[in-house]
Amino acid sequence: MFLRMLRGAFRRQWKKLLMIALTVALGASIATAMLNVMLDVGDKINEELKAYGSNITVIPRSEAVMDKLYEADGEDDKKDDSRNREYLEEKTLEELLTIFWANNITDFSPLSSFSVTVNGESAELMGTWFDHHLEFVKKGTTYQRDTGIINLRSWWDIDEGEWLDEARLSGDKYAMVGKELAGKLGIKAGDTVKAKGSAAEEELSVIGIYSSGDDDDEKIYTTLSAAQRLSGTEGMYMKAEVSAITSPDDELAVKAAKDPSLLSGDEYDLWYCTAYVSSICFQIQEAIPEASAQAVRQIADSEGKILEKTELLMSLITLMSLIGAALGISNLVTSGVMERSAELALLKAVGAKNSQITGLVLTEIMFTAAAGAVGGYFMGYAFAQIIGQTVFSSSVEMSGMVAFIVAVLIIGVTILGSIPAIRMILRLRPSEVLHGGH
Repeated sequence: MFLRMLRGAFRRQWKKLLMIALTVALGASIATAMLNVMLDVGDKINEELKAYGSNITVIPRSEAVMDKLYEADGEDDKKDDSRNREYLEEKTLEELLTIFWANNITDFSPLSSFSVTVNGESAELMGTWFDHHLEFVKKGTTYQRDTGIINLRSWWDIDEGEWLDEARLSGDKYAMVGKELAGKLGIKAGDTVKAKGSAAEEELSVIGIYSSGDDDDEKIYTTLSAAQRLSGTEGMYMKAEVSAITSPDDELAVKAAKDPSLLSGDEYDLWYCTAYVSSICFQIQEAIPEASAQAVRQIADSEGKILEKTELLMSLITLMSLIGAALGISNLVTSGVMERSAELALLKAVGAKNSQITGLVLTEIMFTAAAGAVGGYFMGYAFAQIIGQTVFSSSVEMSGMVAFIVAVLIIGVTILGSIPAIRMILRLRPSEVLHGGH
């Protein structure tokens, strides 16, 4: 009997139920898209922000201590003139690939800065890796990575020539010159310049002229090995820039950044195994004891703030879509009950209980909502991919957890939207409906 009544309701009310299914599908699709993008957006935003430079700097530990001393004495501007620079061994850069969060390190490159004369004029020379292939074996494991300044300076515009490709070019006597310095010295791509450092003099072939929009426009960049020969610092570098995908800081990260020893055992394990910028810095210092790894706070903080605001926006969109779906369901179900008031009153008159009638109506709505939710989930999958390709130029990974969350939300929204109709059913009096209130 129950199934016959259910089939009859679907046959007579199919237009109304179709509208309910579409309403649920729209809410489910937006919730599915937003939740999947929200779960996947953290890494994508981090990847986007990596285009604007490194978020970790590695310098000699003694250099970091002296920096703090000079800052405390208010002599920060004079520190380079009052002491000699310290160096790290180039070989230590291999250790970056051995830490727990090595896969989160997307790019890194050493940097060494020296004063040289270029074609007789004073200039600042930067030695670095451009497109460097790093490969080594440690404890039976082979590590390899292509890395360098090319990705860490992705905003540079090449005005003349091209990027210095270490793998394609033979030798290491090459350079790229900043736009301002090139204009001052009359240098063009393809020229050869004489660079004289404190230890040697070399001729460097200019591969490209770049425009950075900052102080780098007044510098000349060359290979690290060439810079080392010019300065007499073979096998050494001054600092390294590291770009890593990190998780936004929370209370635990802030506490750990002050002093990891203050953490309890469980807190320490959670912090160490989470990709906070502070935990990655800590692991770098563990791998390179003579180094100090410091977060570039402007970038690290921006990542967290942008991610939080993006997630908040998507949460609000999801909430608004579900509220809209609940209101739509409420109006449709209530109007459906009003249209069927005579039928429902007759069922009460012949002995049907409120719970049985309510169960019948809810079953109809739940079946309809389930169909709408399934369709909405697949619509949401398509919306998520459109958002991913449009905003991040990549696909969005779908999470199985989202399907469960959306199912729970739709059940809650459907029940919430059905409450006014259920209240109407409970207040329905057969005598008033069937006899016109007389």
